[in-house]
Amino acid sequence: MKITAVEAYVLRAPEGGRPHWVSHFTVPKANELLVVLRTDDGIDGIGLATSYTPIEAVMHAVRGGICDLIVGSDPLAPEALYEKLFSLTWQRLAHERGWSREALVRISAAVDIAAWDIVGKRAGLPLYRLFGGYRGVVPCYVTCAYYRDGKDLAELRDEMEMLKAQGHTGFKAKAGGASLAHDLERLALVREVIGDGNDLMVDVNRAWDLDTATEAARLLEPLRPRWLEEPVRWADDRRELRLLSTRTSIPLSAGESELTSYGCRALLDEQAIRILQFDCTMMGGFTEGRKLAALCELNHIQVAPHHDCFIHAHIVAGSPAGCILESFTDPERDPLQAELFEDPPRIAGGRLTLKEDPGLGLSLSDAAVARYGERIR
Repeated sequence: MKITAVEAYVLRAPEGGRPHWVSHFTVPKANELLVVLRTDDGIDGIGLATSYTPIEAVMHAVRGGICDLIVGSDPLAPEALYEKLFSLTWQRLAHERGWSREALVRISAAVDIAAWDIVGKRAGLPLYRLFGGYRGVVPCYVTCAYYRDGKDLAELRDEMEMLKAQGHTGFKAKAGGASLAHDLERLALVREVIGDGNDLMVDVNRAWDLDTATEAARLLEPLRPRWLEEPVRWADDRRELRLLSTRTSIPLSAGESELTSYGCRALLDEQAIRILQFDCTMMGGFTEGRKLAALCELNHIQVAPHHDCFIHAHIVAGSPAGCILESFTDPERDPLQAELFEDPPRIAGGRLTLKEDPGLGLSLSDAAVARYGERIR
């Protein structure tokens, strides 16, 4: 089997109203690369890459001929195809063409996911079964409690009551963007609304220094967070995570901000985190994601991937290390989860049930692609 054509789209949603802030930056409603691989066997594969930085660098690489290196490749050999694209990050050709390292990492991830989609379709099996088939139903939480201009405690309460009414059993709230006293007030309100029987996770997005993180962890313990995510600054986060882990009983998590699987491995080497949150759509695709899941299993670390629950469901369901999925059920925050796919897996009662359709089991909505997509030519 050979890849005969590559179609690439940028998926973006117009920014309107109040942006959603984490501790120190706004998150886009949608800013993704969609790749469709066509083959001579009539089987197509789709893949996504998420970017929190301007996606023009990815567009430049696509327009600059990177797809020519993909056409003719065997999609049933995703390891070889991934290595071919990822290795461009240290080759002269990338410099000559002006292809940035981050753009190549994103493109290699999207193409890899699309290739694995084809592998599953050719095998007639959903990817979670090819990845191990550990279970067909996985826990799922909702990310919430973003900072927004003018958002007060009353609005936060309304948000949490709405999400609880939707049937969620896990809630990840943002922190680090206000004073520690105000954040604790916000998080106490979240715990009050969701009740003692549901999970509360706290996500700082690398905003605190080590002293603040230490004090925050002490004050958070009565709220019983399931984990404390990316609590310390980026510059020395691995060492500071290690130090923080000795000062709190709250499990620490990290990984979404790593650019490579090697960075995630280094996090595990520190023996500081108990949950790894790599993102197959931001780096590595399924080729590296499967290796990290196996590494986590061997190191007694849980896997809770960042973003794109319908993609990452196959990793979490396939491995004994799989823990839980992240979802965004507010279309104002992430319209793609709500609209990009026809008949996606069902989320209900805090759980996602995988489908038995082959590959990713996802069919693109033509209407959503037309609404949010721009073909890169």
